[in-house]
Amino acid sequence: MKRDVTRLAAVARLLPAKGRRRLLTGFALACLAVLSGIGLLGLSGWFITATAIAGLTVATAATFDVFSPAAAIRFLALARTAGRYGERLTTHDATLRALAALRERLFVAWSAPVAARRLALQPRRLLFRLTADIDALDSLHLRLLLPIGVALLTGGVLAIALALIEPAIGMMAAGLLLAAGLAIPFVLTRLGVRPSRRRGVALEAMRARTIDLVAGQAELQLAGRLRAQVAAVMAADAYAARQEDRLNRLEAGATFAFGLASTLLLAGLLLALGEAAQSGRIGAPLAALGILAALAAFEPFAALRRGALEFGRTLLASRRIAPSLAAEAGGRPAPPPRPPQGFAFRLEAVTARHPGARTPALQDITLALPQGEVLALVGSSGAGKSTILAVLAGEIAPESGRAMRLAAVLLTQHSELFSDSIGENLRLADPEADDGRLRLALDGAGLAAHVASLSEGIDSRLGEGGAGLSTGQARRLAFARLLLHGAPLWLLDEPTEGLDDATARDLLYRIRDAGGARSIVIATHLHREAALADRIALVEDGRLMAVATRGQPHFDALLARLRTGQPDRAVAATPLSGHPTEARPWN
Repeated sequence: MKRDVTRLAAVARLLPAKGRRRLLTGFALACLAVLSGIGLLGLSGWFITATAIAGLTVATAATFDVFSPAAAIRFLALARTAGRYGERLTTHDATLRALAALRERLFVAWSAPVAARRLALQPRRLLFRLTADIDALDSLHLRLLLPIGVALLTGGVLAIALALIEPAIGMMAAGLLLAAGLAIPFVLTRLGVRPSRRRGVALEAMRARTIDLVAGQAELQLAGRLRAQVAAVMAADAYAARQEDRLNRLEAGATFAFGLASTLLLAGLLLALGEAAQSGRIGAPLAALGILAALAAFEPFAALRRGALEFGRTLLASRRIAPSLAAEAGGRPAPPPRPPQGFAFRLEAVTARHPGARTPALQDITLALPQGEVLALVGSSGAGKSTILAVLAGEIAPESGRAMRLAAVLLTQHSELFSDSIGENLRLADPEADDGRLRLALDGAGLAAHVASLSEGIDSRLGEGGAGLSTGQARRLAFARLLLHGAPLWLLDEPTEGLDDATARDLLYRIRDAGGARSIVIATHLHREAALADRIALVEDGRLMAVATRGQPHFDALLARLRTGQPDRAVAATPLSGHPTEARPWN
């Protein structure tokens, strides 16, 4: 429980300074609205009773001031309306600012290399964290913190007002308000935690299964699982509906409990104030004021119902988001150490493992690349080529050993393109780039002519996932983005995979020409890609088996085993003579 409170406090503290001021303003306006409502009922009761008594005789009727109470009633009515409207504006604005700050913090946390890699394996998780979990946290400010403060303050003011009429009555009212007003939400919170949490999990399952149904309906149909997937979606929906029904029943019970407590308070005040009026200690109008004011006494406490019901979902969201916030608060990891002078990178006895894996993906890798050269990593699928790129990119930290490198940029097989303009997709690499630089990058990637032929040119919008471009054009756009990046080390993971031979060769020529003084590492199983290399490194089972430099027999032997469009299983099939360390560039 203490840890949950800490997590909720961490989320609450995300409210910016301006948002805190707005929340305090909203709190004051909410108190004004509630107190105006209570005062409106009480003063109306006093006015009606006093007017009726004054009208019994001509003398009192002539001297009774009807204008001041009427003006006060009108003022309270206007104050109640203005307070309620202002409270909605300010508190919702403050809450939206807090959620915006939370999203920003989460984006920063998820941009960390390891977190980004994990999220890439579970894209639905990102969607749920950005929508369902963060939206669930709006209950923290709007339905918990604010209503609790308003209820305690206004309840205390009402109890003091009743105590001024009759001290014993004020103490009785305060006791009942605190006992019932806080106990009912507390019990509701305890009873609602489980169904609220289960409903949240069920809604996630339903959304995930629906996404799988829509995105994979062809595969599901071929596998004969389409009906089963539909049934799974319906089962999740039915489970969520059952939990929603439980929550509705709890809310109905809380409404009844508040109604019963309000009735008890009203009955008690009616008896106590009636007796005080009958004995002459207070006047009848004052008794009417106290009785009618009590009608709205539980209104601020009843506002806690929804927040209490949603507390389980809010708690679940904070538990899942808090670790990311803690990781972000710890700051960015320190940049990797630079390699020795003249090298683009150097790995020394590096062992690395994917999160959750039992066995290392890389074992005792020692490898280096002089600046300005091209290295091709070859090996069978799963050998560890992409893992070496991930270590060089900083996406996986070595379990042991040292990884030293210059600033690097990674181009994967599936670079993300977004539903935005071509220019904005390019500016992901350099937000400050002007249109002239963007056109130069497009020209370097061989895409300038196509973009110029579009009606809106560089401002033309792409569809979701880069829709509107062919596979080759999308790869060229990703390469243009690479050209805009100033990193001296390029990491390319099968850059021409899936492209036709002509497009692939043109792109490779452009990579070679644009590389210039940059160092390039290519993970590949294609001859055409490895042919660019000055060095070839053979990786198998996470180990470095051989490194050869152009002009050496090993180099030609490794390159000869690669075929255009063919996987490099043959590379590992034929043993090579010589020790793998013989060709390492620092020997």
